[in-house]
Amino acid sequence: MSTATKLKTVKAVKAVKTTPEITFQEASLDIWDKKYRLKDKENNPVDADIDATYARVAKALSDVEDENLREKWQARFVWALKHGAIPAGRIISNAGAQAYKPATSTINCTVSGIVPDSMLGILERNLEAGLTLKAGCGIGYEFSTLRPKGAYVSGAGAYTSGPLSFMDIYDKMCFTVSSAGGRRGAQMATFDVSHPDVFDFVRAKREDGRLRQFNLSLLITEEFIEAVRNDGNWDLTFPISAKEIDGGIDLKGDNVVWKPFPTAENYHCNEAGLVACRIYETIRAQKLWNAIMSSTYDYAEPGFILIDQVNKNNNNWFCEDIRATNPCGEQPLPPYGSCLLGSVNLTKFVRNPFTKDAYFDWEEYAEVVAVFTRMLDNVVEINGLPLENQRKEIEYKRRHGMGFLGLGSTITMLQMKYGDESSLEFTDRIARDMAVAGLKAGLELAREKGPAPIMEDDFEITAALLFKRPELAKDGIKVGDSLKGKVLLGKYSKYMQTIATVAPDLIESIIEEGCRFSHHSSIAPTGTISLSLANNVSNGIEPSFAHHYARNVIREGKKSKEKVDVFSYELLAYRTLINGKAMPYGTSDEEALPDYFMSSENIMPRAHVDIQAAAQKWVDSSISKTINVPTDCDYEDFKDIYLYAAEKGLKGCTTFRFNPEAFQGVLVTEKDLENTTYSFTLEDGSKVEFKGNEEVEYDGEIHTAANLFDALKEGYYGKF
Repeated sequence: MSTATKLKTVKAVKAVKTTPEITFQEASLDIWDKKYRLKDKENNPVDADIDATYARVAKALSDVEDENLREKWQARFVWALKHGAIPAGRIISNAGAQAYKPATSTINCTVSGIVPDSMLGILERNLEAGLTLKAGCGIGYEFSTLRPKGAYVSGAGAYTSGPLSFMDIYDKMCFTVSSAGGRRGAQMATFDVSHPDVFDFVRAKREDGRLRQFNLSLLITEEFIEAVRNDGNWDLTFPISAKEIDGGIDLKGDNVVWKPFPTAENYHCNEAGLVACRIYETIRAQKLWNAIMSSTYDYAEPGFILIDQVNKNNNNWFCEDIRATNPCGEQPLPPYGSCLLGSVNLTKFVRNPFTKDAYFDWEEYAEVVAVFTRMLDNVVEINGLPLENQRKEIEYKRRHGMGFLGLGSTITMLQMKYGDESSLEFTDRIARDMAVAGLKAGLELAREKGPAPIMEDDFEITAALLFKRPELAKDGIKVGDSLKGKVLLGKYSKYMQTIATVAPDLIESIIEEGCRFSHHSSIAPTGTISLSLANNVSNGIEPSFAHHYARNVIREGKKSKEKVDVFSYELLAYRTLINGKAMPYGTSDEEALPDYFMSSENIMPRAHVDIQAAAQKWVDSSISKTINVPTDCDYEDFKDIYLYAAEKGLKGCTTFRFNPEAFQGVLVTEKDLENTTYSFTLEDGSKVEFKGNEEVEYDGEIHTAANLFDALKEGYYGKF
C-alpha cells in the first residue's frame, strides 16, 4: 500500500485520539509574551497564559453573535482554537483588547487606493497609509501609476524625480510609525514590468538601507514572459497626459500604443477602455529579465506577481482590477481592499506520528475549518479599520483568507518527503478539503445571517466582461444585460468552476443563494504565529527552514536584532515520542534522524513550485511562498525557477538565497553563520574580523557579529 493511499484511509488500528502535546520551547513562549499576550499600560500581563489569550479572542468573536447564541459559540471557538485554529496576529493581539488599545485593528491586510500622479494625491495616500500602519495593518501600493523620472510637470514647471523618490517618503513614514508603535510596519510596493523606470525599481535595494520598510514585487504579465521565452522586444511605456494631447501629440504615431491602465483620469481612452501610452524605449526582454534575475539572486527582490493569473482567477473578476497585494503577497486586493487572515495548524490532526500507523484525521480537520470559518467571518464586525473606504470594502465583500501552517512538519510526521508524489497528493487534498468545508460553512452562514452584499447586487454586462468570459455570450447574455453578483461569482469565476468539479451541488446552491463572503482561502507566511502559538511548526506551506537554526528577532530597546536558537516542531516531537537523542547532523546511528526529515537546505527548487501549484488551484486568493535556495545555487538553474513557476500557473513566486554581503535574513542556519566572516573598521582605521555566530561586545551590549554588521550597514542600529 502506497503512502498516498494510506493517507486517504482511516486505518483499522488503535489510534491515538490526539497528537500528544509537545512542551513549548522557551523561544515560542517568549514571542507569545512579547507580541500577542495582552498587557496593561504598565506592561503587566492581562492574559495569564496562552489559554487566557484564546479565551479573550473567543469571547470577542462570539460577542458578535445573537445574545442567545454567544455562550454556545464561545465554547465552540475555544474548542477550535485548542484544536488548530490560529487567527492571524492582529486578531490574536487586538480582539477583545479595546479597553487597553482601542485604536487598533484586527485586519492584517490592506491595499492603498490608487496612488494618483499628483503631489496632492501622493501625499494624501501617504497620510492614509500612516493611519493604516498606526492601526497595526500592513499595506500595499502600486507605484507605477506615477510618471517616470525626468517627465515634465507642467504645474511645477519642472521635471519629476520619479516614483522611487516618492517611495522613499513612504519608507521613512513607515519606519517612523512602526518605531512609535513598537511593531515593525509592513509594506508592499508593486510596479509594472513595462514602466520606463522599471530598471530603477529592480535595482533599488542595492543601495544600503534604502526602501527597507518595503517588500518589492514586479507585476509580471503573460506578454512579458512570452517575450522573454522568444527573445523578443519589450516596450517601456507610460500614459500620455491630456495636456500633452492638447499640445498636439499624434495618437496614431508609431510611438503610441493602447494599453490597460489602473486609472483613466486625465488620460485619453478609446472605446475599449484602453489608455493611449507613449513608448519611451524598446529593449530586449532578455535584458530586463537578466537584470531582474540578477537582483533577485543577490538581494531576494523583487518578487514576482503574475498579475494576469491573479485577475483571471479572481472570484470578483467582474468588478475588480487588482494591481497590488498585501505585504507578503498572499492577498491580491483592489483599491482600499482589506482582508483578515487565519491559519489551521495541520500538525494537530496527525495521529500516531512517525510510525507505520500514522494518518491524518480528515474528519476533525473539516470540523475545525467549518467552525473557524464562522470565527473569521465574525472578525468583519470588529475590523477596527481606520479609513471609511477600507471599512466599506470589507463589509461589502466580507473576504477573508484562511490558510494552513505546519505543512512541512506534517508531511514529515506522516513519513513523507516534501515534494515527492505522495506529499503533492496530500497538499492537494489539504487545500481542496479546506475550500469545500469553508464554502459549505459560507453557504450556511448566508442562509443564517445573509450573504455578502456583493452577492445580491446587480452588475451590468459590458463588452469587456464578455471578452473576459466568452461563456456569457454562449449562455445568451448580451451587452446591457444585468446579472447578480452571486451568479457572476458562482457560475462564471474560474475558481468556482474548479470547485464545481468536486462539489457541484454546493456551487449550484451558491449561484442560487449566494455566499457569506467573496473569498475564503489564502496561505500566509505565518512566521511569528508558527514560532509562538504553534511551537515552531513549519511556516505556512513551507518545509521547515532547518531543524535547528537561529531566528533574528527585533527587541524593543535593543540596538541590533537578537539571535534566538530554535528547534523545529517535528524534531521536538520526534525526540519526545521516538528518540530523545536524535539531532540534525547526528554523528552516530543513535543520533540519526530518518531520511524523511527534510528541510529547505535539501529540497530542490522545483519541488517548492510543485507543492505551491498543488495547493494553488484550490486557493481563491494567493499563496505566500519563499523558495529557499543554497548560497552556491547555480545562477542559470536559479533563473529557470521563475519560468517554471509561470508555466505551472502560479500567481506569485519569491526566492531567498543567503547572501551576507547584501543583508542578513530573518532565518539563518548556524552553518551559514559559521562560514561567513564579517569585517569591522575601527576608529583608528584598523580592521577586526569575526565569524557570523561569534558574540561581540559593542556600545555596552552583546551582539552576534552578523546582526551587528547588518544593523550598522543598513542604518537601523539603535533605532528599534
